[in-house]
Amino acid sequence: MRRLRGLSADREVAVNQKELRTTFAHPTPELPVEDVERAQQHYRDALGFEIRWLYPGGDIGAVSRDNVAIFFRRRARPFEPAVHWVFAAEIDATYEELRSLGARIVEPLEKKPWGLRQFTVEDIDGNRFYFHCD
Repeated sequence: MRRLRGLSADREVAVNQKELRTTFAHPTPELPVEDVERAQQHYRDALGFEIRWLYPGGDIGAVSRDNVAIFFRRRARPFEPAVHWVFAAEIDATYEELRSLGARIVEPLEKKPWGLRQFTVEDIDGNRFYFHCD
């Protein structure tokens, strides 16, 4: 139990810490890209995403696949590419699907010294996705 601040002494309330806990959903990454529309097309064609929306002017847009959404924001180079770890329960099937779609696989599927089976995909702007399975 803890006391809430800001309440007058006669109105102080003891609150169970667990009652204050909120729920988070999946985070949505915002990736830096040179051209938002081109990035959307690349993710559609090479990674199997659907194009969701493109803001007028082309500065920001989104794609999605299953329960994953990704935002893109136009940035001038040089920018620091993003890195994301993606758990794939069916790692072999995921690898074959992305390979057949033409994804830029920069590290092949293999068992790493740290115990994960993993492969790495790099998009057209240098952003990396480490697909892995235990």
